[in-house]
Amino acid sequence: MIARTLSEQLLDAADRPGPDLAAPAFLIARVEFPRLDPGPYLDRLDAMGDEASIRIAQDLGHDAPLEARLDGLNRYLFRELGFRGNRDQYEDPRNSCLNEVMDRRTGIPISLCLVYIEVARRAGIRAEGVNFPGHFLVRVLQDLHTDDPGDGIIVDPFHDGAILDEDDCRALLRNQQGDDAAWEPELLARATRRQILVRMLLNLKLLYLKWRSFPQARLVTDLLLSLTPNPVHELRDRGLLAYQMNDFPAALRDLEDYLRRSKMRGEVDDDQREEDAKLWEHVKALRRRVASLN
Repeated sequence: MIARTLSEQLLDAADRPGPDLAAPAFLIARVEFPRLDPGPYLDRLDAMGDEASIRIAQDLGHDAPLEARLDGLNRYLFRELGFRGNRDQYEDPRNSCLNEVMDRRTGIPISLCLVYIEVARRAGIRAEGVNFPGHFLVRVLQDLHTDDPGDGIIVDPFHDGAILDEDDCRALLRNQQGDDAAWEPELLARATRRQILVRMLLNLKLLYLKWRSFPQARLVTDLLLSLTPNPVHELRDRGLLAYQMNDFPAALRDLEDYLRRSKMRGEVDDDQREEDAKLWEHVKALRRRVASLN
């Protein structure tokens, strides 16, 4: 019931009108902190945005060039408040929980980008996420009304708000994917709210699987199923997680559903066909086990 309720809340927050990212991000943090009250943190984001706006206005004026306003925002967030990338404990799940990122003032690229976007927005600066491979980024736009992404400036909050040009982004891509990585301008496309939330969830899921925290991984998979338009692989993973937790009826339901959907996908490669065949044998064994429980 808790998982379903959280999934429903996240789906509602993801589809709500407006640019808000913080509210659904705090819902994701409830995987790790089930009793989290987001209210005080939302108030803090409001206060941070107000303070950033005041400082920019006093020092520069809101009509100052965008680069100058960004410099003011960066000074406030990274020098004064001390937000920084968590290089030493990158795989700590708290880096993906917005409440902990705000309390500890450290996180991974996507969580620091989220803080940056939310504070910038409250300070009157339009910022949006960029779903760059392996390292989430922010694009800051010249004004609140432009729809031309070419007007924007790419910012890396994980590295203290560094401003990146195309050569920097190309180098970052090579660092993430190797020298053979193909550059495409679409890599700097705007990330939708759902894409941002799914990426945060996938980060958490991989960490929980690595640390064999199966209950949390299963809950994250529930959330991914609520947000993902084609959830076939998440069904498989949730079934396998249920099996690890000895919830054999739930495992059987999800794995049977996965195999039905996988069959309907049409043409699959040999590796996928072999994997599904092994899973089918697993399902047959699960059916016998579940039957013995009745």
